[in-house]
Amino acid sequence: MNACPDRILLLHGLIDGELDAINSVAIEDHVKICAGCAEALRRLVAMRAELSAAGVRHHAPEALRGRIEHTLAEAGARAAPPMARQRGGTFNGRWLTGGVFTGIAASLAFLIAMPQLTTTGVQDQLVASHVRSLLASHLTDVATSDRHVVKPWFNGRIDFAPPVVELADQGFPLAGGRLDYIEGRVVAALVYHRRLHTINLFVRPAGAFSSPVGVATRRDSYNLVRWTRDGLEFWAVSDIDRRELQQFRNLFESRSAS
Repeated sequence: MNACPDRILLLHGLIDGELDAINSVAIEDHVKICAGCAEALRRLVAMRAELSAAGVRHHAPEALRGRIEHTLAEAGARAAPPMARQRGGTFNGRWLTGGVFTGIAASLAFLIAMPQLTTTGVQDQLVASHVRSLLASHLTDVATSDRHVVKPWFNGRIDFAPPVVELADQGFPLAGGRLDYIEGRVVAALVYHRRLHTINLFVRPAGAFSSPVGVATRRDSYNLVRWTRDGLEFWAVSDIDRRELQQFRNLFESRSAS
């Protein structure tokens, strides 16, 4: 059983201690209802425990033990076949007994105690590019609300094909597109409007882990939302309300998938 492709980075981020509180809770809730991701998390935790077995042992607090048991018990109950549930009730966590649980709990305790990593470099560049596009009056290289013009405009200019959708009927009209430069490479920038506000949607091939999927952050009065799909990474940047930017993300994903 495989983990959800768009949750893999979040699972690794949880194990590596790179998620903030909001995203940690989100992926933990997802694991409770997704058998594939629950199994992937168990494998990652077990591997981490094995790798750290020879090192210094960190004793997990009792509260952490209870939290782990509760989360994995719920995940195991949903992952178990129907017959297994009828015979044995809910997941009993037998695989967590003895040294296995101790290793996992110690590993997680060590990770949770680690300082949270931040990756602000790309966010700073995205905000700077967003502001620069507004100040320099260079918002678009191709100015049109017709996606059938914007999408082919990128052909031959970049080595990937960004999806372009029209969202005018949802209050996010397309204004055009341009090329930009983020983290040492040329990226696509799709421009949308929300009333009198501008949304820059930066698109590039998905690469190294930079921030949790679906994360909404705020930098210098600007909101950013990141997601990945079909091998591409998307960053929406605007000064509109965070909830509206999340709405834009959801609409864009829905339209681009249809």
